[in-house]
Amino acid sequence: MKIIYSLILLFNISIMSSFAQKSFYDFEVNTIEGKTYDLSQLKGKKVMIVNVASKCGLTPQYEQLQQIFEMYGGDNFTIIGFPANNFMSQEPGTNDEIATFCQKNYGVTFQMMSKISVKGDDMHPLYHWLTTKTLNKHSDSSVKWNFQKYLINEKGELEKVISPKTKPNDEEVISWINS
Repeated sequence: MKIIYSLILLFNISIMSSFAQKSFYDFEVNTIEGKTYDLSQLKGKKVMIVNVASKCGLTPQYEQLQQIFEMYGGDNFTIIGFPANNFMSQEPGTNDEIATFCQKNYGVTFQMMSKISVKGDDMHPLYHWLTTKTLNKHSDSSVKWNFQKYLINEKGELEKVISPKTKPNDEEVISWINS
């Protein structure tokens, strides 16, 4: 019996250790079209992660996100949008409906991902990493509202958490992109 308990303990320690060591580049997510997207393909790029919603007072930020993507997106920088319905049901649509809304209203060409949860018991593992200091080695945070921004540097390290109300084209964000 002691051997079984030891093996269980070792297994649990191994699982916890591997989870704690996970980096931004170890995650796979699904695109809004349902395809697997390996974040390791972003090595060497700065990445802005944004939880988005179509029926929010901050939804016009899609316009600034697209402008920034058009100006700076490419080999050194990209934006990834994660639709989430965590705040007052402001993203009720399906992935197809969200994709159509983003294209029709804002001409979004930056990478949009499949709808996820960014808080609560069903929080997506990437957002668990983004919001937990022991995992991201930067800071604990909570997603306060739609359009919160997480800035990941070229090494896959969380560098900044930007308030939902701070516009994507704010000088703080632009300076970070250009640094």
